[in-house]
Amino acid sequence: MSAQPAQATAPPAGVIGALSVLDRFLPVWIIAAMGAGLLLGRLVPGLDAALDAVKVGEISLPIALGLLLMMYPVLAKVRYDRLGSVTGDRRLLISSLLLNWVLGPALMFALAWIFLPDLPEYRTGLIIVGLARCIAMVLIWNDLACGNREAAAVLVALNSIFQVIAFGALGWFYLQVLPGRLGLSQATLDVSAWDIAFYVLVFLGIPLAAGYTSRKLGERARGRDWYEQRFLPRIGPIALYGLLFTIVILFALQGHTITSQPADVARIALPLLAYFALMWGGGFLTGKAIGLAYDKTTTLAFTAAGNNFELAIAVAVGVFGVTSGQALAGVVGPLIEVPVLVALVYVSLWGRRLFTAEEPARA
Repeated sequence: MSAQPAQATAPPAGVIGALSVLDRFLPVWIIAAMGAGLLLGRLVPGLDAALDAVKVGEISLPIALGLLLMMYPVLAKVRYDRLGSVTGDRRLLISSLLLNWVLGPALMFALAWIFLPDLPEYRTGLIIVGLARCIAMVLIWNDLACGNREAAAVLVALNSIFQVIAFGALGWFYLQVLPGRLGLSQATLDVSAWDIAFYVLVFLGIPLAAGYTSRKLGERARGRDWYEQRFLPRIGPIALYGLLFTIVILFALQGHTITSQPADVARIALPLLAYFALMWGGGFLTGKAIGLAYDKTTTLAFTAAGNNFELAIAVAVGVFGVTSGQALAGVVGPLIEVPVLVALVYVSLWGRRLFTAEEPARA
């Protein structure tokens, strides 16, 4: 991925035109990967059971492998010596915390009750999705939309810390306390902070350590120019290959469930569509309103809109069972999130014209 100066007011077609064939037709590859996964899950007897059996605890090893491949190249691109400029930006950090840990869970709670008042299992599953803030796939969307990599790394790390601390407490509040105060039916969520910490370590800690080590050792051995102009372009495509592999595996695991219950999937999809659109739009407008540049604004928007579906699915399966409605709601999450956030990448690139300062146009 090369860096070329470009005016933020230039048409986004210039940015999109600079993308590789793989990046430019990403929606096509993602739709194909989703279709391939669904077909594999339906046509290959026992495939979903075989894939589901390869796991540690409730973490599917094939999905973990795909996520690690997806995240490592993105985290290897981060210039870790520039993180100080992000951690000192209180507007960005405070806005991200409010969007992710105040607005996000509250919005999903409201949408779940508005759209699914008669389906308590799906409603609980959606609330769990709303509590699991994104720490993985958001890095891909942010990179494709020319967001700030250093800001994304900091916000993802911040989400990880709050995820360990706040996930269980927020689950108790939104599934028991608040429904009780409102006279609504209640549910319970028994999940350990140690389990959450383990998921964070696997899905963020390992690729973050690998990316940081790669940059340090690569720059020390060959210099920054070699690292960024020779090494990074070679490993860059691995991120999208990992994304497509993860999508195939995820949909192969749940292909039968998704295709055999289309009406239920549609009911779950409606609040998710509203949620992703509102969170992304709210994040983008917030960044613009508080005076952030385009790259940080788009990072704020995507980190607010994305969710940690790996954690949500693992918790739903561990607490309620693999065949539960809560688990199905978790699975439908990425089914809707992936195509919607891909579309929002293009909306974000179009939105560059709303910013007047020069921004780096990274392909």
